[in-house]
Amino acid sequence: MFTRNLTKLFLVAILLLSASFVSAQDAEEIMKKSHMAYFYAANDGVAEVQMSIVNNKGKERNREFTMIRMDIEDGGNQKYFTYFKKPSDVSRTTFMVHKTADGNDLRWIYVPSIDLIKPISADDKNSSFVGSDFSYEDVSGRHWSEDTHTFKAEETINGKAVYVIVSVPKVEYKGFAKKVSYIDKENMLPLKEEYFDKKDELIREFTAEKIEDHGGVPTITVRKMTDVKKGGYTTVTFSEITYDVGIKEDIFTERYLKTPPREYISK
Repeated sequence: MFTRNLTKLFLVAILLLSASFVSAQDAEEIMKKSHMAYFYAANDGVAEVQMSIVNNKGKERNREFTMIRMDIEDGGNQKYFTYFKKPSDVSRTTFMVHKTADGNDLRWIYVPSIDLIKPISADDKNSSFVGSDFSYEDVSGRHWSEDTHTFKAEETINGKAVYVIVSVPKVEYKGFAKKVSYIDKENMLPLKEEYFDKKDELIREFTAEKIEDHGGVPTITVRKMTDVKKGGYTTVTFSEITYDVGIKEDIFTERYLKTPPREYISK
């Protein structure tokens, strides 16, 4: 009798360990698929972007820019180019990213008022992107392999079934100590992301306000980042979205920061 019970306990322990391992594997795969759906849609893309920045007193500032993306390797290296049009204080400012799978991204910004191309150090990747509640890294994305992911639950958000995944940086990171993602089971896009600090206090929250189909690609066209601690929020709206344009890689060089590629940028 004792031996039989011991055997049962042993089998239960094995099953629990196996389930834990499978969940870890599943969580990693879910976050990979989500990252691919969000940041690697198609092979390249161009979009017009309107950004609204609202502070904790309700004062609003606006930005308008063109964003260009090219995937060098699916799930790996990418290149981004952003050209600002409005308002006048940021007009002709350009921002470029060479994203790498290992997280050692290279970033540059061109400031036309002083005719200066400035590299953005790795320490600044969590800084505010042109005064918004999005960081520089939010623009191009943090690679899924930089965090350890754990499956937490399955829930429903606004009638949509989601996976709930908890992500913790493998190496200490300024951006967050923990992130909780709510991934749409159908299209694998993040419907919500909650960022926590070392005290486990919520500091920022991302929400997908609107999802539309563009050329057969589900795309978050309205995105909102809320600064929970300081108050205020930023909303970005994507329009005129075009995928698989056939973008030339040579535009992602310092030369084009001063003379942006007009064939991809509307007036």
